[in-house]
Amino acid sequence: QVHFVESGGDLVQPGGSLRLSCLVSGYIFSIYAIGWYRQAPGKQREIVASITIGGGTTYADSVKGRFTISKDNAKNTVYLQMNSLKPEDTAVYFCNTDPDQERYWGQGTQVTVSS
Repeated sequence: QVHFVESGGDLVQPGGSLRLSCLVSGYIFSIYAIGWYRQAPGKQREIVASITIGGGTTYADSVKGRFTISKDNAKNTVYLQMNSLKPEDTAVYFCNTDPDQERYWGQGTQVTVSS
């Protein structure tokens, strides 16, 4: 079964915007908080944003004020709106439960911020 399907990554210029989408299986969506994670080359994977079942949100300091996580319960989809993108945001972005579960890591979607 495919539990998480990420999409929306692209090559964008600094200052640009992207919206990532994560389609989540209904079972997972209904019982876990969902997080967006990223991993840049040579760096440890980190959580950048999370949204609870009730809709509460948290953000890493590095993206606070620039990224917004949201979800559409009817579509079992979690979004990450990314604005004012910086080169240091370049990474593969994944979604997973929060806390993450190893069995759910997928391929992610590549975000590259470069001029």
